[in-house]
Amino acid sequence: MPKFEWQEVSIDVDEDGFIEDPALWNEQVALALASTEGVDALTEDHWKLINYLREYYAKFGIAPMIRKLCKETGYSLKEIYDLFPSGPAKGACKVAGLAKPTGCV
Repeated sequence: MPKFEWQEVSIDVDEDGFIEDPALWNEQVALALASTEGVDALTEDHWKLINYLREYYAKFGIAPMIRKLCKETGYSLKEIYDLFPSGPAKGACKVAGLAKPTGCV
């Protein structure tokens, strides 16, 4: 299993860079994972999406569909891509410490 290291963060990730043990996720891990997605700093808007994704995942065990993510957060799909250039599934879910989505987020 690959290990990802960034500054003082060292975590096991899958072949796509998603955290293997979501229980090890914290804000420092989020910053580390964001660095792999071309995101240098996490703004209030990033955290709004990250927190929504984490809360939804904790409640339902899956990532929300894109339509629900946009509706519930108030961000358009374009705005989500502006925040996470690799998109809601690869970028936002990875930074939020979720498992790799299997379907259309």
